[in-house]
Amino acid sequence: MAKTGVSENDSTTLPHAKALDLKHKLRGCVNIILDADDFPLARLDEAITTLSALKDLKCKSTGSFPQEFHDLSIPPEFRCPISLELMSDPVILSTGLTYDRSSIQRWLNEGHRTCPQTQQVLSLSILTPNHLVHDMISHWCKENGVELPKPLGDIDEEVITDADRSHLNSLLKKLSMSISDQKSAAKELRLLTKRMPSFRILFNESSDVILQLLSPLSPGTAYIPPDLHEDLITTVLNLSIHDDNKKMFAENPMVIPLLIESLKFGTIQTRSNAAAAIFSLSALDSNKSTIGNSGAMKHLIELLEEGHPLAMKDSASAIFNLCLVHENKGRTVREGAVPVILNKIMDRVLVDELLVIMALLSSHPKAVEEMSDLGAVPLLLSIIRESTSESCKENCVAILYTICLTDRTKWKEMRQEEKSKGTLSELALCGTSRAKRKANGILQRLNRSPTLTHTA
Repeated sequence: MAKTGVSENDSTTLPHAKALDLKHKLRGCVNIILDADDFPLARLDEAITTLSALKDLKCKSTGSFPQEFHDLSIPPEFRCPISLELMSDPVILSTGLTYDRSSIQRWLNEGHRTCPQTQQVLSLSILTPNHLVHDMISHWCKENGVELPKPLGDIDEEVITDADRSHLNSLLKKLSMSISDQKSAAKELRLLTKRMPSFRILFNESSDVILQLLSPLSPGTAYIPPDLHEDLITTVLNLSIHDDNKKMFAENPMVIPLLIESLKFGTIQTRSNAAAAIFSLSALDSNKSTIGNSGAMKHLIELLEEGHPLAMKDSASAIFNLCLVHENKGRTVREGAVPVILNKIMDRVLVDELLVIMALLSSHPKAVEEMSDLGAVPLLLSIIRESTSESCKENCVAILYTICLTDRTKWKEMRQEEKSKGTLSELALCGTSRAKRKANGILQRLNRSPTLTHTA
Protein backbone atom coordinates (compact mmCIF):
# COMPACT_ATOMS: atom_id res chain seq x y z
CA MET A 1 0.00 0.00 0.00
CA ALA A 2 2.98 2.32 0.50
CA LYS A 3 3.56 2.31 -3.23
CA THR A 4 0.22 3.84 -3.96
CA GLY A 5 0.01 6.04 -0.92
CA VAL A 6 -3.48 4.81 -0.06
CA SER A 7 -4.08 4.07 3.62
CA GLU A 8 -6.05 1.13 4.95
CA ASN A 9 -8.73 3.56 6.05
CA ASP A 10 -9.06 4.84 2.47
CA SER A 11 -9.54 1.35 1.12
CA THR A 12 -12.43 0.71 3.43
CA THR A 13 -14.27 3.95 2.71
CA LEU A 14 -13.75 4.23 -1.03
CA PRO A 15 -14.40 1.77 -3.85
CA HIS A 16 -10.84 0.59 -3.91
CA ALA A 17 -10.01 0.29 -7.61
CA LYS A 18 -11.64 3.58 -8.56
CA ALA A 19 -9.81 5.46 -5.81
CA LEU A 20 -6.47 4.03 -6.89
CA ASP A 21 -7.03 4.98 -10.51
CA LEU A 22 -8.14 8.51 -9.66
CA LYS A 23 -5.22 9.11 -7.30
CA HIS A 24 -2.74 7.70 -9.81
CA LYS A 25 -4.16 9.99 -12.50
CA LEU A 26 -4.11 13.00 -10.15
CA ARG A 27 -0.52 12.32 -9.12
CA GLY A 28 0.54 12.26 -12.77
CA CYS A 29 -1.07 15.63 -13.42
CA VAL A 30 0.33 17.22 -10.28
CA ASN A 31 3.87 15.97 -11.03
CA ILE A 32 3.76 17.55 -14.49
CA ILE A 33 2.49 20.83 -13.06
CA LEU A 34 5.12 20.94 -10.29
CA ASP A 35 8.08 19.76 -12.36
CA ALA A 36 7.57 21.72 -15.58
CA ASP A 37 8.28 25.46 -15.76
CA ASP A 38 5.87 25.86 -18.69
CA PHE A 39 3.20 23.23 -18.06
CA PRO A 40 0.12 23.01 -20.33
CA LEU A 41 -2.99 24.74 -18.95
CA ALA A 42 -4.96 21.66 -20.01
CA ARG A 43 -3.17 19.74 -17.24
CA LEU A 44 -4.69 22.09 -14.67
CA ASP A 45 -8.14 21.37 -16.07
CA GLU A 46 -7.45 17.65 -15.99
CA ALA A 47 -6.22 17.83 -12.39
CA ILE A 48 -9.27 19.83 -11.29
CA THR A 49 -11.63 17.38 -13.01
CA THR A 50 -9.89 14.37 -11.49
CA LEU A 51 -9.88 15.93 -8.02
CA SER A 52 -13.60 16.69 -8.40
CA ALA A 53 -14.26 13.08 -9.34
CA LEU A 54 -12.30 11.89 -6.32
CA LYS A 55 -14.29 14.23 -4.09
CA ASP A 56 -17.59 12.93 -5.51
CA LEU A 57 -16.47 9.37 -4.90
CA LYS A 58 -15.46 10.13 -1.32
CA CYS A 59 -18.79 11.82 -0.59
CA LYS A 60 -20.87 8.86 -1.70
CA SER A 61 -21.43 6.71 1.33
CA THR A 62 -22.34 3.63 -0.67
CA GLY A 63 -20.61 4.38 -3.96
CA SER A 64 -22.17 5.05 -7.36
CA PHE A 65 -22.84 1.43 -8.18
CA PRO A 66 -24.29 -1.55 -6.36
CA GLN A 67 -21.97 -3.44 -4.03
CA GLU A 68 -21.60 -6.30 -6.51
CA PHE A 69 -19.52 -4.02 -8.75
CA HIS A 70 -16.95 -3.47 -5.99
CA ASP A 71 -15.84 -7.10 -6.10
CA LEU A 72 -15.53 -7.22 -9.91
CA SER A 73 -12.62 -6.23 -12.11
CA ILE A 74 -14.22 -3.84 -14.56
CA PRO A 75 -12.49 -3.86 -17.97
CA PRO A 76 -10.68 -0.50 -18.37
CA GLU A 77 -12.31 0.12 -21.77
CA PHE A 78 -15.72 0.08 -20.03
CA ARG A 79 -14.75 2.89 -17.63
CA CYS A 80 -15.30 6.54 -18.45
CA PRO A 81 -11.87 8.23 -18.78
CA ILE A 82 -13.15 11.18 -16.71
CA SER A 83 -15.02 9.56 -13.82
CA LEU A 84 -13.43 6.09 -14.07
CA GLU A 85 -16.91 4.73 -13.42
CA LEU A 86 -18.50 1.99 -15.49
CA MET A 87 -20.16 3.81 -18.37
CA SER A 88 -23.96 3.58 -18.44
CA ASP A 89 -24.48 5.82 -21.50
CA PRO A 90 -21.29 5.76 -23.61
CA VAL A 91 -20.98 8.44 -26.29
CA ILE A 92 -18.31 9.27 -28.88
CA LEU A 93 -16.72 12.70 -28.98
CA SER A 94 -15.59 14.17 -32.34
CA THR A 95 -12.04 13.01 -31.53
CA GLY A 96 -13.27 9.42 -31.69
CA LEU A 97 -12.85 8.74 -27.97
CA THR A 98 -15.69 7.39 -25.82
CA TYR A 99 -16.93 8.89 -22.55
CA ASP A 100 -19.94 8.48 -20.31
CA ARG A 101 -22.50 11.06 -21.42
CA SER A 102 -23.00 12.65 -17.99
CA SER A 103 -19.26 13.18 -17.48
CA ILE A 104 -18.38 14.60 -20.89
CA GLN A 105 -21.53 16.75 -20.97
CA ARG A 106 -20.54 18.26 -17.62
CA TRP A 107 -17.04 18.91 -19.01
CA LEU A 108 -18.50 20.71 -22.06
CA ASN A 109 -21.00 22.67 -19.96
CA GLU A 110 -18.12 24.00 -17.89
CA GLY A 111 -16.87 25.72 -21.05
CA HIS A 112 -14.12 23.32 -22.12
CA ARG A 113 -13.58 23.00 -25.87
CA THR A 114 -10.89 20.33 -25.79
CA CYS A 115 -10.90 16.55 -25.53
CA PRO A 116 -10.06 15.66 -21.90
CA GLN A 117 -7.64 12.92 -23.01
CA THR A 118 -5.96 14.21 -26.17
CA GLN A 119 -6.29 17.97 -25.41
CA GLN A 120 -7.30 18.31 -29.07
CA VAL A 121 -9.46 21.38 -29.72
CA LEU A 122 -12.99 20.27 -30.61
CA SER A 123 -14.36 21.59 -33.88
CA LEU A 124 -17.69 19.99 -32.92
CA SER A 125 -19.03 19.10 -29.48
CA ILE A 126 -21.62 16.63 -30.77
CA LEU A 127 -22.08 13.48 -28.69
CA THR A 128 -22.88 10.35 -30.70
CA PRO A 129 -24.17 7.24 -28.88
CA ASN A 130 -21.63 4.40 -28.94
CA HIS A 131 -24.02 1.49 -29.37
CA LEU A 132 -21.24 -1.07 -29.74
CA VAL A 133 -19.64 -0.25 -26.39
CA HIS A 134 -23.05 -0.02 -24.73
CA ASP A 135 -23.93 -3.51 -26.00
CA MET A 136 -20.56 -4.86 -24.82
CA ILE A 137 -21.05 -3.37 -21.34
CA SER A 138 -24.60 -4.76 -21.17
CA HIS A 139 -23.28 -8.21 -22.15
CA TRP A 140 -20.53 -8.00 -19.54
CA CYS A 141 -23.05 -7.04 -16.84
CA LYS A 142 -25.32 -9.92 -17.83
CA GLU A 143 -22.46 -12.42 -17.73
CA ASN A 144 -21.47 -11.24 -14.26
CA GLY A 145 -25.02 -11.29 -12.93
CA VAL A 146 -25.31 -7.59 -12.17
CA GLU A 147 -27.69 -4.95 -13.38
CA LEU A 148 -26.29 -2.07 -15.43
CA PRO A 149 -27.03 1.17 -13.53
CA LYS A 150 -29.38 3.50 -15.32
CA PRO A 151 -27.93 6.63 -16.93
CA LEU A 152 -27.89 9.65 -14.65
CA GLY A 153 -30.09 11.51 -17.12
CA ASP A 154 -29.48 14.83 -18.79
CA ILE A 155 -26.77 16.94 -17.17
CA ASP A 156 -28.49 20.17 -18.07
CA GLU A 157 -27.75 19.93 -21.79
CA GLU A 158 -29.46 23.25 -22.32
CA VAL A 159 -27.04 25.18 -20.11
CA ILE A 160 -25.71 28.12 -22.12
CA THR A 161 -22.09 28.96 -21.43
CA ASP A 162 -19.94 31.90 -22.45
CA ALA A 163 -17.98 29.42 -24.54
CA ASP A 164 -21.17 28.57 -26.47
CA ARG A 165 -21.83 32.25 -27.17
CA SER A 166 -18.24 32.86 -28.20
CA HIS A 167 -18.29 29.88 -30.54
CA LEU A 168 -21.58 30.97 -32.11
CA ASN A 169 -20.28 34.51 -32.62
CA SER A 170 -17.17 33.19 -34.37
CA LEU A 171 -19.31 31.11 -36.72
CA LEU A 172 -21.65 34.02 -37.46
CA LYS A 173 -18.65 36.23 -38.21
CA LYS A 174 -17.41 33.68 -40.75
CA LEU A 175 -20.75 33.99 -42.57
CA SER A 176 -19.68 37.50 -43.65
CA MET A 177 -16.32 36.36 -44.99
CA SER A 178 -15.30 34.35 -48.06
CA ILE A 179 -17.51 31.72 -49.68
CA SER A 180 -15.34 28.93 -48.25
CA ASP A 181 -15.65 30.43 -44.74
CA GLN A 182 -19.42 30.75 -45.18
CA LYS A 183 -19.70 27.13 -46.27
CA SER A 184 -17.69 25.74 -43.35
CA ALA A 185 -19.58 27.90 -40.83
CA ALA A 186 -22.98 26.97 -42.28
CA LYS A 187 -22.08 23.28 -42.23
CA GLU A 188 -21.08 23.44 -38.58
CA LEU A 189 -24.16 25.47 -37.60
CA ARG A 190 -26.34 22.89 -39.29
CA LEU A 191 -24.78 20.11 -37.21
CA LEU A 192 -24.70 22.05 -33.94
CA THR A 193 -28.33 23.15 -34.15
CA LYS A 194 -29.33 19.59 -34.90
CA ARG A 195 -27.57 18.04 -31.93
CA MET A 196 -27.19 20.79 -29.30
CA PRO A 197 -30.30 22.39 -27.74
CA SER A 198 -28.12 25.15 -26.28
CA PHE A 199 -27.34 26.45 -29.74
CA ARG A 200 -31.04 26.62 -30.60
CA ILE A 201 -31.67 28.68 -27.48
CA LEU A 202 -28.91 31.16 -28.31
CA PHE A 203 -30.76 32.33 -31.43
CA ASN A 204 -33.66 33.49 -29.30
CA GLU A 205 -31.53 36.03 -27.45
CA SER A 206 -31.41 38.59 -30.27
CA SER A 207 -33.04 39.10 -33.65
CA ASP A 208 -29.65 40.30 -34.92
CA VAL A 209 -28.41 36.73 -34.70
CA ILE A 210 -31.04 35.66 -37.23
CA LEU A 211 -30.04 38.44 -39.60
CA GLN A 212 -26.40 37.38 -39.36
CA LEU A 213 -27.31 33.75 -39.97
CA LEU A 214 -29.29 34.56 -43.11
CA SER A 215 -27.02 37.29 -44.47
CA PRO A 216 -25.49 35.05 -47.19
CA LEU A 217 -29.03 34.56 -48.57
CA SER A 218 -29.88 38.27 -48.69
CA PRO A 219 -31.81 39.46 -51.77
CA GLY A 220 -29.44 40.71 -54.43
CA THR A 221 -26.69 38.22 -53.67
CA ALA A 222 -25.09 37.43 -57.02
CA TYR A 223 -24.55 33.72 -56.45
CA ILE A 224 -25.50 31.39 -53.62
CA PRO A 225 -23.77 27.97 -53.70
CA PRO A 226 -26.41 25.21 -53.46
CA ASP A 227 -24.73 23.51 -50.49
CA LEU A 228 -24.50 26.81 -48.57
CA HIS A 229 -28.17 27.49 -49.29
CA GLU A 230 -29.14 24.00 -48.14
CA ASP A 231 -27.13 24.17 -44.91
CA LEU A 232 -28.56 27.55 -43.89
CA ILE A 233 -32.18 26.59 -44.61
CA THR A 234 -31.66 23.32 -42.74
CA THR A 235 -30.25 25.32 -39.82
CA VAL A 236 -33.46 27.39 -39.82
CA LEU A 237 -35.41 24.12 -39.73
CA ASN A 238 -33.35 22.88 -36.76
CA LEU A 239 -33.80 26.18 -34.93
CA SER A 240 -37.56 26.18 -35.53
CA ILE A 241 -37.87 23.04 -33.41
CA HIS A 242 -37.26 25.11 -30.26
CA ASP A 243 -40.65 26.50 -29.20
CA ASP A 244 -39.29 29.87 -28.08
CA ASN A 245 -37.87 30.47 -31.57
CA LYS A 246 -41.11 29.93 -33.48
CA LYS A 247 -42.73 33.32 -32.92
CA MET A 248 -39.52 35.31 -33.35
CA PHE A 249 -38.67 33.52 -36.58
CA ALA A 250 -42.13 33.92 -38.10
CA GLU A 251 -42.20 37.63 -37.26
CA ASN A 252 -38.70 38.30 -38.57
CA PRO A 253 -39.06 40.01 -41.98
CA MET A 254 -36.38 37.81 -43.58
CA VAL A 255 -37.32 34.28 -42.51
CA ILE A 256 -40.66 33.51 -44.19
CA PRO A 257 -39.76 35.22 -47.52
CA LEU A 258 -36.50 33.26 -47.65
CA LEU A 259 -38.31 30.01 -46.91
CA ILE A 260 -40.75 30.77 -49.73
CA GLU A 261 -37.87 31.49 -52.11
CA SER A 262 -36.31 28.23 -51.00
CA LEU A 263 -39.52 26.34 -51.85
CA LYS A 264 -38.94 27.38 -55.46
CA PHE A 265 -35.17 27.17 -55.84
CA GLY A 266 -32.22 25.15 -54.64
CA THR A 267 -31.63 21.45 -54.17
CA ILE A 268 -34.61 19.21 -53.57
CA GLN A 269 -33.34 18.78 -50.00
CA THR A 270 -33.34 22.56 -49.57
CA ARG A 271 -36.92 22.80 -50.85
CA SER A 272 -38.04 19.90 -48.70
CA ASN A 273 -36.43 21.37 -45.58
CA ALA A 274 -37.98 24.75 -46.28
CA ALA A 275 -41.40 23.07 -46.31
CA ALA A 276 -40.52 21.24 -43.09
CA ALA A 277 -39.49 24.55 -41.48
CA ILE A 278 -42.83 26.08 -42.45
CA PHE A 279 -44.57 23.06 -40.94
CA SER A 280 -42.59 23.49 -37.71
CA LEU A 281 -43.20 27.25 -37.46
CA SER A 282 -46.91 26.78 -38.18
CA ALA A 283 -47.32 24.88 -34.91
CA LEU A 284 -48.32 28.27 -33.44
CA ASP A 285 -51.79 29.43 -34.49
CA SER A 286 -50.62 33.03 -34.85
CA ASN A 287 -47.90 31.83 -37.22
CA LYS A 288 -50.45 29.95 -39.32
CA SER A 289 -52.08 33.25 -40.23
CA THR A 290 -48.75 34.98 -40.83
CA ILE A 291 -47.55 32.22 -43.13
CA GLY A 292 -50.91 32.01 -44.88
CA ASN A 293 -50.80 35.73 -45.63
CA SER A 294 -47.27 35.41 -47.03
CA GLY A 295 -48.27 33.44 -50.13
CA ALA A 296 -46.47 30.27 -49.08
CA MET A 297 -49.44 28.01 -49.86
CA LYS A 298 -49.09 28.35 -53.65
CA HIS A 299 -45.52 27.11 -53.58
CA LEU A 300 -46.23 24.29 -51.13
CA ILE A 301 -48.92 23.02 -53.50
CA GLU A 302 -46.54 23.29 -56.46
CA LEU A 303 -43.94 21.30 -54.53
CA LEU A 304 -46.54 18.66 -53.76
CA GLU A 305 -47.64 18.53 -57.41
CA GLU A 306 -44.09 17.99 -58.65
CA GLY A 307 -44.17 14.68 -56.84
CA HIS A 308 -40.60 14.28 -55.61
CA PRO A 309 -40.77 11.61 -52.89
CA LEU A 310 -38.41 13.55 -50.62
CA ALA A 311 -40.48 16.72 -50.67
CA MET A 312 -44.10 15.60 -50.97
CA LYS A 313 -44.55 14.53 -47.38
CA ASP A 314 -43.03 17.73 -45.96
CA SER A 315 -45.17 19.92 -48.22
CA ALA A 316 -48.30 17.91 -47.38
CA SER A 317 -47.57 18.24 -43.65
CA ALA A 318 -47.15 22.00 -43.97
CA ILE A 319 -50.38 22.33 -45.98
CA PHE A 320 -52.28 20.33 -43.37
CA ASN A 321 -50.98 22.41 -40.47
CA LEU A 322 -51.83 25.68 -42.20
CA CYS A 323 -55.35 24.46 -43.05
CA LEU A 324 -56.14 24.05 -39.38
CA VAL A 325 -56.91 27.79 -39.50
CA HIS A 326 -60.14 28.39 -41.41
CA GLU A 327 -58.90 31.40 -43.37
CA ASN A 328 -56.16 29.29 -44.96
CA LYS A 329 -58.64 26.74 -46.31
CA GLY A 330 -59.99 29.26 -48.80
CA ARG A 331 -56.44 30.18 -49.86
CA THR A 332 -55.59 26.52 -50.33
CA VAL A 333 -58.63 25.91 -52.53
CA ARG A 334 -58.01 29.04 -54.59
CA GLU A 335 -54.41 27.98 -55.22
CA GLY A 336 -55.64 24.75 -56.83
CA ALA A 337 -55.01 22.23 -54.06
CA VAL A 338 -58.09 20.05 -54.69
CA PRO A 339 -57.21 18.77 -58.19
CA VAL A 340 -53.56 18.31 -57.19
CA ILE A 341 -54.50 16.27 -54.11
CA LEU A 342 -57.12 14.20 -55.95
CA ASN A 343 -54.64 13.33 -58.69
CA LYS A 344 -52.10 12.14 -56.11
CA ILE A 345 -54.74 10.04 -54.35
CA MET A 346 -55.83 8.54 -57.69
CA ASP A 347 -52.19 7.54 -58.20
CA ARG A 348 -52.25 6.08 -54.66
CA VAL A 349 -49.56 8.48 -53.44
CA LEU A 350 -49.57 9.56 -49.76
CA VAL A 351 -53.20 8.48 -49.57
CA ASP A 352 -53.52 8.63 -45.78
CA GLU A 353 -51.87 12.04 -45.46
CA LEU A 354 -53.73 13.64 -48.36
CA LEU A 355 -57.13 12.32 -47.30
CA VAL A 356 -56.68 14.11 -43.98
CA ILE A 357 -56.18 17.38 -45.88
CA MET A 358 -59.21 16.63 -48.09
CA ALA A 359 -61.33 16.03 -45.02
CA LEU A 360 -60.24 19.40 -43.63
CA LEU A 361 -60.99 21.17 -46.92
CA SER A 362 -64.41 19.52 -47.20
CA SER A 363 -65.75 22.17 -44.82
CA HIS A 364 -65.23 24.72 -47.59
CA PRO A 365 -68.10 24.84 -50.14
CA LYS A 366 -65.85 25.51 -53.14
CA ALA A 367 -63.68 22.52 -52.26
CA VAL A 368 -66.71 20.21 -52.08
CA GLU A 369 -67.92 21.47 -55.44
CA GLU A 370 -64.53 20.74 -57.02
CA MET A 371 -64.38 17.30 -55.42
CA SER A 372 -67.77 16.41 -56.90
CA ASP A 373 -66.86 17.70 -60.36
CA LEU A 374 -63.50 15.90 -60.41
CA GLY A 375 -64.85 12.42 -59.62
CA ALA A 376 -64.12 12.20 -55.92
CA VAL A 377 -67.17 10.01 -55.13
CA PRO A 378 -66.17 6.83 -57.02
CA LEU A 379 -62.54 7.35 -55.95
CA LEU A 380 -63.41 7.56 -52.26
CA LEU A 381 -65.75 4.56 -52.46
CA SER A 382 -63.03 2.50 -54.12
CA ILE A 383 -60.56 3.40 -51.37
CA ILE A 384 -63.07 2.34 -48.70
CA ARG A 385 -63.35 -1.04 -50.45
CA GLU A 386 -59.63 -1.54 -50.98
CA SER A 387 -57.91 0.06 -47.99
CA THR A 388 -56.95 -1.76 -44.81
CA SER A 389 -56.44 1.56 -42.98
CA GLU A 390 -59.30 2.45 -40.66
CA SER A 391 -58.30 6.13 -40.57
CA CYS A 392 -58.25 6.14 -44.35
CA LYS A 393 -61.78 4.76 -44.55
CA GLU A 394 -62.95 7.16 -41.88
CA ASN A 395 -61.71 10.21 -43.77
CA CYS A 396 -63.19 8.92 -47.04
CA VAL A 397 -66.66 8.50 -45.57
CA ALA A 398 -66.43 11.86 -43.78
CA ILE A 399 -65.79 13.56 -47.13
CA LEU A 400 -68.59 11.55 -48.77
CA TYR A 401 -70.96 12.60 -46.01
CA THR A 402 -70.25 16.28 -46.71
CA ILE A 403 -70.72 15.74 -50.44
CA CYS A 404 -73.98 13.93 -49.71
CA LEU A 405 -75.23 16.91 -47.70
CA THR A 406 -74.35 19.51 -50.31
CA ASP A 407 -74.72 17.80 -53.70
CA ARG A 408 -77.81 15.66 -54.24
CA THR A 409 -76.71 14.85 -57.78
CA LYS A 410 -74.18 12.41 -56.32
CA TRP A 411 -76.80 10.36 -54.50
CA LYS A 412 -77.39 8.22 -57.56
CA GLU A 413 -73.73 7.11 -57.66
CA MET A 414 -73.84 6.26 -53.98
CA ARG A 415 -77.07 4.28 -54.37
CA GLN A 416 -75.65 2.29 -57.26
CA GLU A 417 -72.52 1.55 -55.27
CA GLU A 418 -74.58 0.46 -52.32
CA LYS A 419 -76.80 -1.74 -54.45
CA SER A 420 -73.96 -3.50 -56.22
CA LYS A 421 -71.26 -3.69 -53.52
CA GLY A 422 -72.76 -2.64 -50.17
CA THR A 423 -69.66 -0.58 -49.39
CA LEU A 424 -71.35 1.87 -47.05
CA SER A 425 -73.42 -0.80 -45.27
CA GLU A 426 -70.31 -2.81 -44.52
CA LEU A 427 -68.54 0.27 -43.17
CA ALA A 428 -71.61 1.09 -41.04
CA LEU A 429 -71.21 -2.33 -39.43
CA CYS A 430 -67.44 -2.72 -39.19
CA GLY A 431 -65.85 0.75 -39.25
CA THR A 432 -64.64 2.98 -36.47
CA SER A 433 -67.31 4.69 -34.39
CA ARG A 434 -66.94 7.89 -36.44
CA ALA A 435 -66.99 5.97 -39.73
CA LYS A 436 -70.12 4.14 -38.64
CA ARG A 437 -71.89 7.41 -37.82
CA LYS A 438 -71.00 8.97 -41.15
CA ALA A 439 -71.88 5.86 -43.15
CA ASN A 440 -75.25 5.53 -41.36
CA GLY A 441 -75.91 9.22 -41.94
CA ILE A 442 -75.41 8.77 -45.69
CA LEU A 443 -77.53 5.61 -45.79
CA GLN A 444 -80.40 7.28 -43.94
CA ARG A 445 -80.50 10.10 -46.49
CA LEU A 446 -80.28 7.73 -49.42
CA ASN A 447 -83.05 5.52 -48.03
CA ARG A 448 -85.41 8.37 -47.12
CA SER A 449 -85.34 10.03 -50.52
CA PRO A 450 -86.89 8.53 -53.62
CA THR A 451 -84.74 7.82 -56.62
CA LEU A 452 -83.99 11.14 -58.23
CA THR A 453 -84.61 11.97 -61.88
CA HIS A 454 -82.76 15.07 -62.91
CA THR A 455 -83.29 17.24 -65.94
CA ALA A 456 -80.77 19.63 -67.31
